[in-house]
Amino acid sequence: MRVPRSPYDKEAGLVWVPRMLDKARLMNGGELHEDYQPNLGKGHDGRCCTFLQVDYEDLKQQIAQGKDDASITEWCFSSGRRPTDLDIELWNGFMSKQGWRDENQKISEAFQGRKKAYGIEDRDDIQTFFQLIEYDEDRSK
Repeated sequence: MRVPRSPYDKEAGLVWVPRMLDKARLMNGGELHEDYQPNLGKGHDGRCCTFLQVDYEDLKQQIAQGKDDASITEWCFSSGRRPTDLDIELWNGFMSKQGWRDENQKISEAFQGRKKAYGIEDRDDIQTFFQLIEYDEDRSK
């Protein structure tokens, strides 16, 4: 089993897209750890599909056809929407800072709950979901 790519990795300038595609590929190949499986297409993946205006099930079909990240991202742009440079800037800022001083109480509570579950609620250096993912997947400690 492998962990998916970093949430900070980008495709066509967009964070999260490579991770979302990597998780779906790993699932398709039977290599995705079961902890990731219940949230496929939901949470951040769901936000990403909503942002790109594509259906996650359709995205999985692109992966099943063996397409690479660039081809699938281009498919998203042509089937859903092509974000502007400003859209990409806003998306990247929103996604990379989610959990940090979040106005959405549900998201803040989920973030704090995850930190508590990991026993790191005292870690002030971990303030976003992206940082928490990096910690959880041993890319930062």
